Amino acid sequence: MLLYLVRHAEAAPGNPDELRPLTEAGKRAARELGSRIAAAGALDAVVTSPLLRACETGVETPAVAVELAPGATAEALVSAVAGRGQRVAAVGHMPDLTVIVRALTGAEIAFAPGDVHEIELAV
Repeated sequence: MLLYLVRHAEAAPGNPDELRPLTEAGKRAARELGSRIAAAGALDAVVTSPLLRACETGVETPAVAVELAPGATAEALVSAVAGRGQRVAAVGHMPDLTVIVRALTGAEIAFAPGDVHEIELAV
């Protein structure tokens, strides 16, 4: 599986945390991100953390996966994307994404807001 790991775009401050929306800059970045990923080919699925800022970053109509909420692990991610096709995007949070990439690949990758990294995942 080709997995696109996406950090949600820039979010506005506020409370409650789970309802923080994207800023206008974050919305623009999310649209650009969607265009970049779409240019590489159609996705089979998009899964996202249930937090609003992650749902708004979804590059298509996302499926909400509680496994991707803050605190997500590599095992939770694999569970969330299993059976969803060969090209899948997953939208999550920091520092979870860095920890997940390290667990799955051994690589140390930093994710800026709205950033995406591709990994091959055997599921």
